[in-house]
Amino acid sequence: MLDIMPSPQVLQPVVKLKVDELYLTWLSDPSTQSVLKNYLSLIKSGQSIDLGNVDASDSVFSENNNGSKGSLCHKTHADRRTTSLGASSSPPPSHTLPSGSSSNARVTGPNGRALRKSVSSKKAQVKAPPPVAPVLSESIPKFYFPLGRPQANLNVDGLISKVETIFAQFPGERASIEDMGQVAKACECPLFWKVPLFNAAGGDRTGSVSVHKFVAMWRKTVQTCHDAAAKFVHLLARPGCNYLEQEDLIPFLQDVVDTHSGLNFLKEASEFHARYITTVIQRIFYNVNRSWTGRITCSELRKSNLLQNVALLDQVDNINQMTEFFSYEHFYVIYCKFWELDTDHDLFIDQRDLARHNDQTISNKMIERIFSGTVTRDRRVHREGRMSYGDYVWFIISEEDKKTDTSMEYWFRCMDLDGDGVLSMYELEFFYEEQCLKLEALGVEPLPFEDCLCQMLDLVKPEAEGHITLRDLKRCKMGHVFFDTFFNVEKYLCHEQRDPFSVVRELETEGQEMSDWEKYAAEEYDHLVAEATGDQCNETYENPPSPLGQHISTELGLRAKKHFFEFPTAPCNLELGDYKYEEDFE
Repeated sequence: MLDIMPSPQVLQPVVKLKVDELYLTWLSDPSTQSVLKNYLSLIKSGQSIDLGNVDASDSVFSENNNGSKGSLCHKTHADRRTTSLGASSSPPPSHTLPSGSSSNARVTGPNGRALRKSVSSKKAQVKAPPPVAPVLSESIPKFYFPLGRPQANLNVDGLISKVETIFAQFPGERASIEDMGQVAKACECPLFWKVPLFNAAGGDRTGSVSVHKFVAMWRKTVQTCHDAAAKFVHLLARPGCNYLEQEDLIPFLQDVVDTHSGLNFLKEASEFHARYITTVIQRIFYNVNRSWTGRITCSELRKSNLLQNVALLDQVDNINQMTEFFSYEHFYVIYCKFWELDTDHDLFIDQRDLARHNDQTISNKMIERIFSGTVTRDRRVHREGRMSYGDYVWFIISEEDKKTDTSMEYWFRCMDLDGDGVLSMYELEFFYEEQCLKLEALGVEPLPFEDCLCQMLDLVKPEAEGHITLRDLKRCKMGHVFFDTFFNVEKYLCHEQRDPFSVVRELETEGQEMSDWEKYAAEEYDHLVAEATGDQCNETYENPPSPLGQHISTELGLRAKKHFFEFPTAPCNLELGDYKYEEDFE
């Protein structure tokens, strides 16, 4: 192995420190101090000093090494031309000041090489030299905190003391699942963290949790996880995982179904618990899992508002106000729409079933692309040419609200036939051909593709000429118009007939009104309820209709759509998405 010598620039400061050390060693030697004091007295008295007859290094170092073991300096009698200072510390007769002129004397060794005189091993009684300044990279403060930024004044013992006080109120200092609400509050966590806390301490296996096990678990959690997102993932994730998968959320959501006051009507309809939980899980991953990996990380959780919604569950009695994740009305709409398409009620649909959505407004080419596996997660069902209920949740939300980032990514994946991250003119023409046929069937003369292309390029204003990227569509804020132009004939015609100024007003008030999905869900919910109850409903509903209530109303003679609520013989076997998506989206 080659020994690579360091550069002179690296050695230079080290050599300087060594020279300084040698100088201080010489200067602090008692014999040197005595000589210097003697010379200083002579100078003050006006006497002259002959500096040419004394070898400073020889006199000083010989005194240094007089009593040391193994002297480092050896001279022959022929080399000694000056009088040594001797063993005593008295000045030499010539009273000459030591100089460095003869300090370069050499002694020839047995092999003919010159030997350098060395200093004594006696330690100098001086302060150690200042340490070498650290390199710049060592001075950069830590900025990456995957488990949250640690709190400087966190009183862990105080938090544990509160928990122990609560456990002292329980028989045998053991908490059941019914007691975990108080424990969650003592831990300064939202109420609906109670089941994750209970399970993380082993309560799901034993039926109760002892104070010792819970304190050990919570102390470790507080010391290693420094913010709410890291704690939530730690409590719900499987051992050794730093992310959440879909199964991890089931116990937490089952507790919401069982204990939230806004879902009391659903308790007796246990067969619908799995449907509601599946819907909420898919909505959570739709909004939070921005990487499309099927795994929610702490970073993604921090960027979302899921934990804020979980905290509000304890404060909001009407679950339908939690429109982003937990709304029962939204679940009702999604499940009824799926049930209409699922003619054999096995909780799976094929291409022909999905093509009937919204009176076949979506082109067949787009339906084929959806079933190609580009956006579906259940690979086993994909190989069978079917779509699960979980994948349908993603489809209907993306179809009814194309303004969100996730929906634009959804449809961009479908239109990007070759997966190169850009939409070429060929791909746009491929989808537009069927749109023209549908417009002609409706008696509407379609625009030539060249004219349509010019309109879309003016609408999107892509950064690079000749192709459109996902970044272009997100930046232009008109992605919904773009997508509908190529595969949804009904919405395309709606955009064509709208007042252009209304589009401008929508852009100005974006984020201040209900989203397109919320508007659709509200309208469809009213329609479905009116249809299910035979138009015998009020303008407002104090309690949302439940599947159980539908059976009761049917027995009372109301015209209910029974096929909405029939149960399949086999339970929902919704597999989790393990489809490997490329990380090419923003």
